Amino acid sequence: MIKPSVLPERPVPVVALDDPSLYISRELSWVEFNDRVLEEALDPHNPLLERLKFVAIYGTNLDEFFMIRVAAIKQQIDAHVVRRSDDGRMPAEHLSAISERLRTSLHTEMRLLNDDLLPALEREGIRLMRVSDLDDETQATLERTFDDTVFPVLTPLAVDSGHPFPYISNLSLSLAVELEETTHDGIELHFARVKIPPTLPRFIPLEVSPPGERRFILLEDLIAHHLDGLFPGMHVRDAYLFRVTRDADLDLQEDEAADLLREIESELQRRRFGEPVRMELERGMPEYLRDFLCNALDLTAVDCYDVEGLMALSDLWQIVNLPDYDHLREKPFMPAIPKRLIGVTDMFAAIREGDIVLHHPYESFDPVVQFLQQAAEDEKVLAIKATLYRTSGKNSPITRALLKAAENEKQVAVVIELKARFDEENNIEWARRLERAGAHVVYGFANQKVHAKSLLVVREDEDGLRRYMHFGTGNYNEKSARLYTDISLFTCLPELGADITQLFNALTGFSKITDYEELWVAPVTLRRELISRIERETEHAKAGRSAGIRAKLNHISDGEVIRTLYRASQAGVSIDLLVRGQCVLRPGVPGLSERISVRSIVGRFLEHSRIYAFENGGDREVFIASADWMGRNLDGRVEIVTPVIDPMVAEAIDGQILSVLFADNVKSRELLENGSYRRRVPGPGEMPIDAQRVFLTQAQTLG
Repeated sequence: MIKPSVLPERPVPVVALDDPSLYISRELSWVEFNDRVLEEALDPHNPLLERLKFVAIYGTNLDEFFMIRVAAIKQQIDAHVVRRSDDGRMPAEHLSAISERLRTSLHTEMRLLNDDLLPALEREGIRLMRVSDLDDETQATLERTFDDTVFPVLTPLAVDSGHPFPYISNLSLSLAVELEETTHDGIELHFARVKIPPTLPRFIPLEVSPPGERRFILLEDLIAHHLDGLFPGMHVRDAYLFRVTRDADLDLQEDEAADLLREIESELQRRRFGEPVRMELERGMPEYLRDFLCNALDLTAVDCYDVEGLMALSDLWQIVNLPDYDHLREKPFMPAIPKRLIGVTDMFAAIREGDIVLHHPYESFDPVVQFLQQAAEDEKVLAIKATLYRTSGKNSPITRALLKAAENEKQVAVVIELKARFDEENNIEWARRLERAGAHVVYGFANQKVHAKSLLVVREDEDGLRRYMHFGTGNYNEKSARLYTDISLFTCLPELGADITQLFNALTGFSKITDYEELWVAPVTLRRELISRIERETEHAKAGRSAGIRAKLNHISDGEVIRTLYRASQAGVSIDLLVRGQCVLRPGVPGLSERISVRSIVGRFLEHSRIYAFENGGDREVFIASADWMGRNLDGRVEIVTPVIDPMVAEAIDGQILSVLFADNVKSRELLENGSYRRRVPGPGEMPIDAQRVFLTQAQTLG
């Protein structure tokens, strides 16, 4: 319960809300988030393979950050953009700040991997070996492996006046090879590039290992050991590993695209030819070779990062997923089925009894699949409408149920977001399969992603037509539903049914809806409704009534929202925010944001759910959402914020989920005024609370 606010007796100082010092860099805030991921790898309380998993996640996150965010900054620099960000930086200043900040983090990451995690794995019998350290018999076996499976797929590429610098594909590992040739004029130095084949396993298991051990060698080490065979008649002087990251964001000319699907397919082909934005270099590479590569790729020193150890850390999943090491992982769990749904075969009857909320991954995603599968087979179901942003791939039960419904001659309309980043190819395939089955497939709006998560089923019940709905904070993906925390809401409330019908009509037709009764829909009403709710809390506080905001989000970066929150804080509104990733808002500034607290939880599961709660003078309102408080969500996407109308369900979300999350003092970090984060720890006599473990325990005991 948020207590009534007490206005400060001292005058509120006048603060210029456009002052850059009041905002944290969005890019550096993201770096801070990824550092919190790295902290989980550093934490010795986490099981060993879980720590290695966080290293892999850290590396994957960083790759995407460069492919999208850093690439965008470099485009601004190339376009001579002179507009400063909210925090006052020019694009070139941001690039330098990112580069400087990351070098500290990367040093920490490599030291952790080399000095802690790899030796710990070795003590557990998982060893990464060098070819040169193996006995003659094992090396002979490896030589046969190289000749049979590796050598045939290698293509050494010389670089000289007759051989131009080769194209280096995105995120590929390469060896820069120094070669010497003896001629009549003396020794000539040559350069060649050998790509490490991404089609082969990065960690090659040795066929013979001592009992209780699993030994691996790195593919690049095996190739480097046999380079002489690739360059007969030449002397291999040395070889150094490097890796290039390219701009991977789609550059769609949607206003000119007659066929969005074909335009995206074409752009996907161009994606791998994006401009270079980063190069990782093996530490110790000679300066002249570094300069040669940088010049060839049009990169500067700020874009180049020395790596003393493994590159392409996402490949560590091969080790993380090794079988038979359960003692080095978190204990497995089975998502629970809520008591209300145990044994239920008719989801429609269950929903008619009252709204249903599920908290994933602690509670199973199966009821969502069951709901759609039942709709696909039910003779009384007339129509099914769905938004799909990311699914689980070729065997997605959600999309298979929609196919089945279309085959059963139900009216099926599916809005598939072809621009879901890095899922474009998967979504194109499903779009075509659904079209062939007779479904109506819509690719979303030009210049706007459809990020809303909703299902609508129209059924002929005994008392007339009824609309059954599912609203979610996460994707219709049963795999990520075991890894991400999200909220599902089932309802058949007519007022929500009317709104969602209007939204689908707007998505599939020419309906120009400018207002909705209950739902907040971006880009039409969401920003307006959100700002008005924050301003309403401000008025409650000024009048001495109970006022407060609690919200759980992935990111906050929208300037108008932040300025409105600042004004609410100045008026006396208590604002508690749980923000997993980027947060541009600066809490704790005297006279401005003293009443705002920002926390972040990074743990076993990715905190993905979005929840908004407004005290509203004691008549609390709770919402679940697909949208974060970012400009792209409020203005550039189709998003849904759904009011939780049932008081018991609202209390379950606010009182039983949000309250536990805000009480976390184990995995929670607090954002400080200077933009850094401080890990929360239990105080004297305070019980440690790990929110994710609390939810796991509750689900296993009450489900």
